[in-house]
Amino acid sequence: MTEKKGLLERIDADEVVLHASGYLFEMERRGYLQAGGFVPEVVLEHPDVVEQLTREYARAGADVLLAFTYYGHREKMRLIGKEDLLEPLNREALEIAKRVGQDFPDKLIAGNICNTNIYVPGDQETHKEVRAIFEEQIGWIKEAGADMIVGETFANLGEAEIALEVAGQAGLPLVIGLSLLQNRLRDYEGSFVDACKILKDDGADVVGLNCHMGPETMLPFIREICHEITDGRVAAFPVAYRTTPQQPTFGGLNDRYLCCPDKLPVDGRSFPAALDPFTVTRYEMAWFAEETQRLGARYIGGCCGSGPHHIRAMAEAFGRRPEASKYSPDMSKHAILGDDHSLEEYTRKSESVF
Repeated sequence: MTEKKGLLERIDADEVVLHASGYLFEMERRGYLQAGGFVPEVVLEHPDVVEQLTREYARAGADVLLAFTYYGHREKMRLIGKEDLLEPLNREALEIAKRVGQDFPDKLIAGNICNTNIYVPGDQETHKEVRAIFEEQIGWIKEAGADMIVGETFANLGEAEIALEVAGQAGLPLVIGLSLLQNRLRDYEGSFVDACKILKDDGADVVGLNCHMGPETMLPFIREICHEITDGRVAAFPVAYRTTPQQPTFGGLNDRYLCCPDKLPVDGRSFPAALDPFTVTRYEMAWFAEETQRLGARYIGGCCGSGPHHIRAMAEAFGRRPEASKYSPDMSKHAILGDDHSLEEYTRKSESVF
């Protein structure tokens, strides 16, 4: 059996590594996770569901099988009074990814860490707590024999630096996704490009942006990063929601056509449970994949809101044909829109009926 190529080996060979981390919102949509706390209890309550979604992403062409431990850290478990389930949840999530990996031996197994929501700039006590959280999770990732670590949604450079230091001690390749709020980091006055360069200089293997911004509003920022970081080790995985220059992050999306804004749980906000009308199409995610690859990024994918159909479209944008491409759209046999000779002449090309 040929030895599996590692993360950096792939990127340095100018291959794109396709990432899928839409687990949180997808599980909420399917009724297995509660919006608000967003704690991935589903890993223990319905491991078969997590395994199935992991397989769907793999069939769609994702190169990385991500253990679903996003928000599966001590602080989140404390909020729901289930700190005793912290280790079982993390270990089970990693085992699920490894089980799927047995059927997809070319895929990379990744442990997942993220923002802790307790980091406070200048507060050394919170920094110690953050470090302890990362040490726990990265320790389990290391023991599970994962190929790499993905760190997501860091809005504070200082917190990302702590994650980087702990991951470095484990000796595993690390992807770090920063998240910009109002086009900047919360604790850093410099540019987001400089923040990425700092992390890379300090040892991060792949740096870039994830979450908050959709394809259209993230792309200009990736362009700036790729202008400065030219070795391909740039990450870009946006949310699958249509953010705009006027509403650049999905937390600020507002549906002016909504019939019943009084029904929304928080101040009429569409985020996080009424984002449906803003979901981007698979074609927009494919466009983002093409554009970011052209700019030079080589770690590309989808974050919140992205489903397997988005990931498949991105894989196909890279010229691939994953297993799920067997079922990619083909309108030639559509009863009304198709032009296949086997269709009845009466129904063919009858767009006007719509």
